[in-house]
Amino acid sequence: MYGHRHHRFPPEGFPGMGRGRARGRAADASPPVERAEVAGWFAGRLPDEWFTGPVELIIDRDEITVVGAVPEPDAGEGDPAAARAGRIARFREQTRGQRMAIADAAQDRYGRSVAWGASCGDVRELFTTLSVPVMTRLRQPERLVLDTLVDAGVARSRSEALVWAVRLVGQHADDWLAELRQAMASVEEVRARGPQVS
Repeated sequence: MYGHRHHRFPPEGFPGMGRGRARGRAADASPPVERAEVAGWFAGRLPDEWFTGPVELIIDRDEITVVGAVPEPDAGEGDPAAARAGRIARFREQTRGQRMAIADAAQDRYGRSVAWGASCGDVRELFTTLSVPVMTRLRQPERLVLDTLVDAGVARSRSEALVWAVRLVGQHADDWLAELRQAMASVEEVRARGPQVS
């Protein structure tokens, strides 16, 4: 429907892609982190019995989200989805204290909040995650897009319309975003191998 696989993305005029625009991280952003270092640190800190394999890490400038797979319960004659949801709820309750201690240590080390989640079979739940305000300036054409979404009842406010638009881009430009993240990870790896200046 959207044809994102057949068209150049981002399109011309996409914010941040024009000449003369500042690129890179904001001055007040958390320092960059190496994904492999973060993954190794969590692998060392997390109890072996919590998850059935390595955790999934989602890292941005504000937050590290840690999602692990918990063992599936034997539902017997019960509903399997309800059993999986119950297993996740039990994990959340029983590990709360330890997870908070690990999160505090990670925040001291990486300058980011830590959110948690668990999966069990096809059931996945994220626990409390950050909702971070992002300030932006929009010219009239961009504001009209948001106002159209509000007027059409798709969103209740410009803020909600902007969230909707970001989610839409994430869903329909996933290939391009994945390539971009992979390229940035490669740059970080090359930078880490470079000469260290003391």
